[in-house]
Amino acid sequence: MPLSRSLSMTSLSGVLPDWEEAELPVEDLLLFEVAWEVTNKVGGIYTVIQTKAKITVDEWGDNYYMMGPYFEHNYKTQVEGCEPPNPAIRKAMDALIHNGCQVHFGRWLIEGSPFVILFDIGSAAWNLDRWKGDLWETCKIGLPYHDREANDSLILGSLVAWFFKELTDQLGDQPNVIGHFHEWQAGPGVILSRSRKIPMATIFTTHATLLGRYLCAGNADFYNNLDKFNVDKEAGERQIYHRYCLEKAAVHCAHVFTTVSQITAVEASHMLHRKPDVVTPNGLNVKKFSAMHEFQNLHSTSKARIQEFVRGHFYGHLDFNLEKTLFFFIAGRYEFSNKGADIFLESLSRLNYLLQLHRNDMTVVVFFIMPAKTNNFNVESLKGQAVRKQLWDTAHTVKEKFGKKLYDALLKGQIPDMNSILDRDDFTIMKRAIYATQRHSLPPVTTHNMLDDSTDPILSNVRRIGLFNSRNDRVKIIFHPEFLSSTSPLLPMDYEDFVRGCNLGVFPSYYEPWGYTPGECTVMGIPSVTTNLSGFGCFIEEHVSDPAAYGVYIVDRRFRAPEESCNQLTQFMFSFCQQSLRQRIIQRNRTERLSDLLDWRYLGRFYIHARHLALNRAFPDKFQMDPMAPLKTEGFRYPRPYSVPPSPSASLHSTPHHSDVEDDDDDDDDEPYDEDEEAERDRLNIKAPFFDL
Repeated sequence: MPLSRSLSMTSLSGVLPDWEEAELPVEDLLLFEVAWEVTNKVGGIYTVIQTKAKITVDEWGDNYYMMGPYFEHNYKTQVEGCEPPNPAIRKAMDALIHNGCQVHFGRWLIEGSPFVILFDIGSAAWNLDRWKGDLWETCKIGLPYHDREANDSLILGSLVAWFFKELTDQLGDQPNVIGHFHEWQAGPGVILSRSRKIPMATIFTTHATLLGRYLCAGNADFYNNLDKFNVDKEAGERQIYHRYCLEKAAVHCAHVFTTVSQITAVEASHMLHRKPDVVTPNGLNVKKFSAMHEFQNLHSTSKARIQEFVRGHFYGHLDFNLEKTLFFFIAGRYEFSNKGADIFLESLSRLNYLLQLHRNDMTVVVFFIMPAKTNNFNVESLKGQAVRKQLWDTAHTVKEKFGKKLYDALLKGQIPDMNSILDRDDFTIMKRAIYATQRHSLPPVTTHNMLDDSTDPILSNVRRIGLFNSRNDRVKIIFHPEFLSSTSPLLPMDYEDFVRGCNLGVFPSYYEPWGYTPGECTVMGIPSVTTNLSGFGCFIEEHVSDPAAYGVYIVDRRFRAPEESCNQLTQFMFSFCQQSLRQRIIQRNRTERLSDLLDWRYLGRFYIHARHLALNRAFPDKFQMDPMAPLKTEGFRYPRPYSVPPSPSASLHSTPHHSDVEDDDDDDDDEPYDEDEEAERDRLNIKAPFFDL
């Protein structure tokens, strides 16, 4: 679903650099995008191809097709079956079907409704041994029988190559075919298509190298030793040598090799021994509002729902002011070190110390949204929400009785005696409700019963740093080991609504080829922390002169020691806690303004360049371009905002003690904040550098 943002005075859509790439004759071309995650959600690649579908369909129309594996449940719930509009595609499908391999066609029910061609892996499995022999004869790569995923990828790749052979035989010289393959699971399709000399242009995109994932998961000092790894030996020791060979062969067979970020391009150069031809960053569909205040209102609404959950979770220990409470979160796959949960927890311990030391009245509630093995909700967590609801019902019951008596008295022209307006039963009900909130244990750290409580990395580190949600802690931790859902009885919120209600997303990843989570925060106007080892962080560093001024804090994990990185993250969070309400509102406005930079309507141009380059290399006589010409987008940067940055040092008093009333800070600011005026200043300021390219 598209993420919403605002338009009007804050949009920078008119100042991004123009794209001068010659348009492709799409009416004389067919574009096929191949991925294991077409209609099949497994990880982040699903988000990439799903969100990019709309702008690709807008450009290519009925000449754009996605290809992937067929799963009956996914097909029934996500695809509307129909007939192919192109008779050549129908004939190519029939050639496979008549040979006992089932192929399904339809429209994927997502924005853009692209055509999909899905191959039934099971129906073609009887060919596996023969196709393994073909792969060995072609490139001397053998697949072990026990690796189901690798075997399935070979079946899919063989079916795709077979389909392309039948299709190009039907089409002849016109129209030309482009095949874009994502990740190693689609790699056999590239290898077999090229080895059989099928006349088509091929692109292969790696979103993360196989070996890189495995090495980082094993806590290797990855980036400092990129040039020292014996990649064949490392792959062999991890029993993924055959997968690594498939990936490497696909990289070297494709006409054009792309990856999603500069940091992954460096990784691929060492791990796969080919420098990417184009970096194709990942974008998002951005749906625009008509007014700025709408996304700020959504933040307030969602924050109120999170506050309700916190009231229940911390019942009996709710001795902190929710109006002076900030909500931080980290979310994603449960990869403790890769996602930076280790450095995050250590930094939270130091942040807690700083907030106590400076007697800061701000409280930070931190959510860890990472799926882990559980057997049910924590009884104490469910009880907390039940107690909160009971208190709410009691308050409303008493309020109605109080209101009726007050109303009757006022009608009679009397000022009621406040001591007699509530009877003994009302006081009894309220006392019972208060007694129900008594709690002799600390609020739970986790919302679920963990199966591996004693060995869980997050809980083990929470015990080490001693953040148990005690009364004197200014940093509270809530570990929610499931993805969020609006149907949850505990925290009934979708992920998007939850993100909107938070104040800061923290993603200090060590290994993150792109990183959609901080990008989603940016589009929704929520500041975030990322690192220069994530693709998103590198992209922002390249295109934004002062990321922190726009609400994107970048921790240096590439050129600093872990201790220094931890201190830097702590300082980022502590500085954020010192900001006034006004400063946070200004920063959210600026953060949201970067949305145009992350929109597929802008980032899709990198894919256009990759397709043009692939056609030039596959059919040099028909498609000409200068392969050495730099991209028109290289070199441009958002400059620093024109107005004073929302830095605590610019507006807070010299004393470390912050004001007790957040709104008082607004009165201390001599210069009134005008969103229209600031946006116009930024617009004029941002335009200038683009013409110096």
